[in-house]
Amino acid sequence: MLTQNSKAPEFEAIDDEGNTVSLSKFKGKKLVLYFYPKDNTPGCTTEAQDFRDLNEEIVKLNTLILGVSKDSTKSHQGFKQKYCLPFSLLTDSTGKMCEDYGVWVEKSMYGKKYMGIERTTFLIDENGIIKKIWNKVSVTNHAKEVLNTIKSL
Repeated sequence: MLTQNSKAPEFEAIDDEGNTVSLSKFKGKKLVLYFYPKDNTPGCTTEAQDFRDLNEEIVKLNTLILGVSKDSTKSHQGFKQKYCLPFSLLTDSTGKMCEDYGVWVEKSMYGKKYMGIERTTFLIDENGIIKKIWNKVSVTNHAKEVLNTIKSL
C-alpha cells in the first residue's frame, strides 16, 4: 500500500494520442495522477470537468494533470474531445498501473461484488515522491482541494 512520502511507482502507459508516457518523463514537474472508473459516466465527467476548469491555475504551479482508467485510447479521445479536456488521459489496458497504485479493488453495487477502479488521486512532486493521496474520492470540490494542496507545497 502506498503512503504519503513514499516513492511513486514507475509506470508506462498509452495516452489518448497513442504516445507511450512514463512517470520519469515528468521529472521536474509535479503531477496530479487521478484514477477514475470510466469515461462518460456522471461522476467521472464531473471530476474531469472540474480538473479542466482549474487546469490553467494548476499548470501555473508547475503541475500537470493525468487521468487514468482502463478505457481504450479511442474512448479517451472521444471523452477528451466531448468535454474539451486540456490534459492527457492514460489507458491502463493491462491493469498494471492500477495494481501498482493500489486502486484496483473489490467493489460492490446492489449486493453484487466485482473488481474495479477506486476513484483515487495522487499528488506526486518533482522528484517522484507522493505528497498526498486522496482515497475513495467524492468528486464534489475535489479538484479545488487538490489545487489548494498544490498551492500549500
